[in-house]
Amino acid sequence: MKILILTHSFNCLTQRLFVELQRCGYELSVEFDINDAVTFEAVELFNPDLILAPFLKRRIPENIWRTRACFIVHPGITGDRGPSALDWAIMKGVPEWGVTVLQANAEMDAGDIWASEVFPMRLAPKSSIYRHEIVEAATRAVLTAITRFESRTYRPMPLDYTRSDVHGNLHAPMRQIDRCIDWQQDNTLVILRKIHAADGSPGVLDSLFGKPYYLYDAHHEKKLSGKPGAIIAKRDSAICRTTIDGAVWIGHVKQRQNNESTLKLAASSALQHHLTEVPEIPLDPIAGTAADTYQEIWFEKKHQVGYLHFAFYNGAMDSGQCERLREAYLKVASSDIRVIVLMGGADFWSNGIHLNHIEHADSPADESWRNINAMNDLVHAIITTERQFTIAALQGNAGAGGVFLSLAADYIYANARVILNPHYKSMGNLYGSEYWTYLLPRRVGSARAYALTQNRLPIGAAEARDMGLIDDCFALSPEDFRTKIVTIAEMLAAAPDFPSRLQQKIQRRQQEEHQKPLHSYRNEELQRMQLNFYGFDPSYHVARYHFVHKIPYGWTPRYLARHRRH
Repeated sequence: MKILILTHSFNCLTQRLFVELQRCGYELSVEFDINDAVTFEAVELFNPDLILAPFLKRRIPENIWRTRACFIVHPGITGDRGPSALDWAIMKGVPEWGVTVLQANAEMDAGDIWASEVFPMRLAPKSSIYRHEIVEAATRAVLTAITRFESRTYRPMPLDYTRSDVHGNLHAPMRQIDRCIDWQQDNTLVILRKIHAADGSPGVLDSLFGKPYYLYDAHHEKKLSGKPGAIIAKRDSAICRTTIDGAVWIGHVKQRQNNESTLKLAASSALQHHLTEVPEIPLDPIAGTAADTYQEIWFEKKHQVGYLHFAFYNGAMDSGQCERLREAYLKVASSDIRVIVLMGGADFWSNGIHLNHIEHADSPADESWRNINAMNDLVHAIITTERQFTIAALQGNAGAGGVFLSLAADYIYANARVILNPHYKSMGNLYGSEYWTYLLPRRVGSARAYALTQNRLPIGAAEARDMGLIDDCFALSPEDFRTKIVTIAEMLAAAPDFPSRLQQKIQRRQQEEHQKPLHSYRNEELQRMQLNFYGFDPSYHVARYHFVHKIPYGWTPRYLARHRRH
């Protein structure tokens, strides 16, 4: 069966569905929903049996949904309608939410229902719930709906609000006045829910130092307190602002400027000129987990195994974060533990260099160079570790340099739901570094390494395992995955042949260093990247600008729009 995926962008849900449906053997093509004429042309060229819309911001044209089966993936329970479905659910603190797959018709989100799934809600940012619960529920619901569609016997359920099992309703779009924080009245939980409900987009409009800023990336602070609304501390990327019953950390902000696009930046960077009198309250990442506050990097030790966590917002790693993580890693590697587990974050493993911070720099080329070298220094430290075995435990998705960061470890395990994008090319033909020319062929061979970096397509964890890119993947809940990783790491640390296996690792690295030194790979990669950053071709800088300012595509890339290749 031929399925056309019609979407606003190739976001995490669209990528997951692309991987799952491709695994099922369907013939797929993707078209970005740019305008009606483009959509008509895509349908004409591909002639799909089904149109699947996982992420749209406007209606499907009537003369398409009247003549083609069109499935809409709505991030809400049965009967829920409106563009702010998940926002309202988070803001109201509902205990349960869901996803509905419905057929497009004349009314938005009111078509016949082909499948639905529900899940328990947690106190977390919208972007996190979307990446985990929404993506998982939507994947199950879409696969169910397509199976029912293929049966040719299933009759979808019309939306009927008189039914006892229909609990949703029509919501108005959420406005900034609905999200507005009253620092003198709202308690910490209310403020967290407001910022969580706007995380990713559009943010909560607020005032900082007399200027309008959108707030994102909020974390609970359980010890600090002060006058409500005051900024009392800073740490790494975040600032701490007090509430009537405690405080919250705000990790990222974006200044609002009329008729001018601005960037979402770490709060400590965006507001640095205003924070000179605000005290820095650092935390030693090696001292342990501080669950009652904000912390980007933290370390846990148990049974000769060390777990190094690094939860960077959206998986982006700027120069300073890379340097801090490398410093923490080297301290861990100098201890007497036998295994180091690189945990990444719950939402992302890593997505490589920080494009927003690079764009914001006085010289984006210079900051690109600094950032990639900081990444390289981190990767080099992991590759050359001789006292421990290293494990990369991918709880969340990874892209570009983040994938190759994971390949620096001796063993790589991923949750089965993880999506990998092991390529750089989409960012203006960026060549990439992080020793990928050494690490990737070492895992999958030269031919497959070339295909992965040139095809620019996402791959699932199961496919990555089958080709040898990772060692294994497990279809487990986030909690059970972490438990599984602990079991694997402790068994490795306690293995009777641990010393001999470690010696074999050291000898292999020495042999490979003799064949071609690591600095040769790095120098060759950086020569190519120097052309990306400082050469005559501005493609990387243009692509980065479009990416960070979220400028919509004017066309669908041909590697996605297979129907346009001829």
